[in-house]
Amino acid sequence: MADSPQQQAESDALKVPVIEEQLALDTRTVDTGRGVRIHKTVAEHPVAIDEGLIHDEVDVRRVPVDRVVGAGEAPAVRYEGDTLVVPVLEEVLVVERRVRIKEELHITRNRRQERHQETVMVRSEQVSIERFDEAAAPPPPR
Repeated sequence: MADSPQQQAESDALKVPVIEEQLALDTRTVDTGRGVRIHKTVAEHPVAIDEGLIHDEVDVRRVPVDRVVGAGEAPAVRYEGDTLVVPVLEEVLVVERRVRIKEELHITRNRRQERHQETVMVRSEQVSIERFDEAAAPPPPR
């Protein structure tokens, strides 16, 4: 049997299928195994110190004077070189009142210097950083 001209035309027609792709996206957390480890340690090391120290010492001498001065003549504190002279006053009863210098305090400063040496411990921190699993292959997709 022969095909009719209409059937012949339909069989010669080109059929093109229409295809559509669809994309679905999703995210997930993946542990890659990569990380960083930090180590911190405290180290002590000795440091020598060598410093001069100054000490002041005073020498107090009591110097008897026993001199009578007038009421308006009371002596003041004074320096004689490196020595501080502090008059110690006393009132004495006579027919009239007089001021008598009983004694003076002569205070001399003696300064001496000495070296002080000592070893003390000084702390410092050291930090090391360790990276691990950086070269490992990423895990397979899930």
